[in-house]
Amino acid sequence: MIMKREEAYKLMTEMIKNPNLQKHGLAVEAIMRELCKYLRKREKLDPSALSQDDKWWDIEFDEEEWAIVGLLHDADYELIEKDPTRHTLVTEERVRPLGASERIINGIKAHHDGIKETRDNYLEKSVYAADELSGLITACALVKEKKLSNVTVETVMKKFPEKNFAAGAKRDQILACENELKVPLEEFVGIALKAMQGISKELDL
Repeated sequence: MIMKREEAYKLMTEMIKNPNLQKHGLAVEAIMRELCKYLRKREKLDPSALSQDDKWWDIEFDEEEWAIVGLLHDADYELIEKDPTRHTLVTEERVRPLGASERIINGIKAHHDGIKETRDNYLEKSVYAADELSGLITACALVKEKKLSNVTVETVMKKFPEKNFAAGAKRDQILACENELKVPLEEFVGIALKAMQGISKELDL
């Protein structure tokens, strides 16, 4: 049995009742899909990265898995009763019976430093950075007439160094895009913004 996106969405909306938290899951899901496509294309253009067995590409860059990780990364946020030591672990308990792969489970855990201290693959590194960037982009939209269409890469880059703006969006975590994914910040912002703009109706932005 393999977990499907429809099952993940149903679980997410059962576990999370706050509409804004649901939208956060949808935003990170969209970003993860775009990152999966981007990194798969980039790595395949690098001959030194090719394996003798091409099947590993399908494992490393499984778009459905990346999307599910984004969708469910904060699914237990309302259930942990503000106990960060339990964050992601409740979700793990819920997704295992639904056939979630170890890659999905480790990906969900990887965005939380207190649970998983190392990030071992592109999926884990991506959700770690995407989680916080989605919040920064949302904050930018809220001051741009609540419309993602009014937000540009330049908007986000200008707000990035402003520590008092969207203070909860951890800049050092976003910068994992450069430190761990080797994607320049401005390019990373462009990928994420495009992804979120593509689902603006679902995000009400």
